[in-house]
Amino acid sequence: MSRAVDELFKLSDKKYADFTSKLTPGVGKERFIGVRIPLIRKFAKDFINSDCCEEFLESLPHFYYEENILHSVLISMEKDYDKAISKVEKFLPYIDNWAVCDILKPVAFKNQKDSLIEKVKVYVKSDDTYTVRFGIGCLMNYFLDGDFKEEYLEIPAKIKSDEYYINMMIGWYYATALAKHYRETLPYITEKRIPETPYKYTVKKAMESFRITEEQKAFLKTLKEPYHK
Repeated sequence: MSRAVDELFKLSDKKYADFTSKLTPGVGKERFIGVRIPLIRKFAKDFINSDCCEEFLESLPHFYYEENILHSVLISMEKDYDKAISKVEKFLPYIDNWAVCDILKPVAFKNQKDSLIEKVKVYVKSDDTYTVRFGIGCLMNYFLDGDFKEEYLEIPAKIKSDEYYINMMIGWYYATALAKHYRETLPYITEKRIPETPYKYTVKKAMESFRITEEQKAFLKTLKEPYHK
């Protein structure tokens, strides 16, 4: 047993393992140790400076869900962009659930947007569900504020998928874009420029959002007719 796994088991909570497994379909119950995210983050701050950290990051695939969460957290702490990209691309093929995917937010990505957007365009064309989801997540996390460009809204619109975890992320992206750039994003909804399934998720998430005004929600309610593109 590696040091990381040994330490994670010391923090385990059986009831929390049962709870987390129910939220993460497709991952066997035996793969959950039951460690809360704040405890994993706290452990990562110490572990990242240990002699075992790089060995852990090289030891793929991991068996336990929490090992993968820890892996995402450690990569997210990497401050060097080139190292972060290298570690991300080595890890992406082993991501098998939404939680591990969504917690992967490298701090280094904030300072290299020109390079990152080109990577995003590659990720969203992948055949792998969570590589695509990660690419959309990058668009949402890094390109909806000061680095926003209206042309970026077109990237998720071109994605055609039957995968729930891709379509839900597209919906999440456009709902967030509506909250931050309502005028630019609205035509993607009113003109149904996105496929039917993520369109429905977009409207649903927007209606649930605290960042969408009541006036905007009232308008969105008028769009909940059957999808005809």
